[in-house]
Amino acid sequence: MIQTFFLGLLIGLTGALVPGPTLVATINSSARGGWSTGPRVMAGHSVIEAAIFLLIILGLGSVAALEEYMGIIAAVGGVALLVFGILTIRGAGRAMPEGKADQAFVNPYLAGALTSVSNPYFWMWWFSVGSSLVLAAAQKALPFALAFLIGHWSADFGWYTIVSASVHQGRRVFDERRYAWVLRGCGIFLMAFGAYYLATAGAWVLDG
Repeated sequence: MIQTFFLGLLIGLTGALVPGPTLVATINSSARGGWSTGPRVMAGHSVIEAAIFLLIILGLGSVAALEEYMGIIAAVGGVALLVFGILTIRGAGRAMPEGKADQAFVNPYLAGALTSVSNPYFWMWWFSVGSSLVLAAAQKALPFALAFLIGHWSADFGWYTIVSASVHQGRRVFDERRYAWVLRGCGIFLMAFGAYYLATAGAWVLDG
């Protein structure tokens, strides 16, 4: 279960680092909102993710029935991880965490929820990578799926707290070059884990 937690933490970190509307809302609200802006934005974000998680789990019917579909789940997750890894590496040179928006959100909780549901990347991730990983963890037992989600949230809350604290104190989180290399490393990790998932899918097919 500890391994599942750290898997959720690492996968979550690769997603949290990628710039998007939720990060922009956090940056623009942190100057006056303080270090707690990041956690509050993530609280709104996590409510949406908790609802998605419940829908995935409740849609199983029976966790034991997952065994029949594990090969397909692993294949979909593997391909999705490879695609997201490639996109992360390709966009690394153009990405910076110090984005700007026209105005700051008044309510950070609402900002976290609204910027999440309005982000296509968010839905693409949960319909492919997220759902596959949750289902794979749930196949072992429900607590494993919860451990993955907690690890994922730990990455989100940790990174966004660092961002909001740094912005509030007038410091950049990373310079452009270091941030690009961090993102490239995340992309490589996603691709490596995607390859592992595809290998797992092949093993399931052969065993079947």
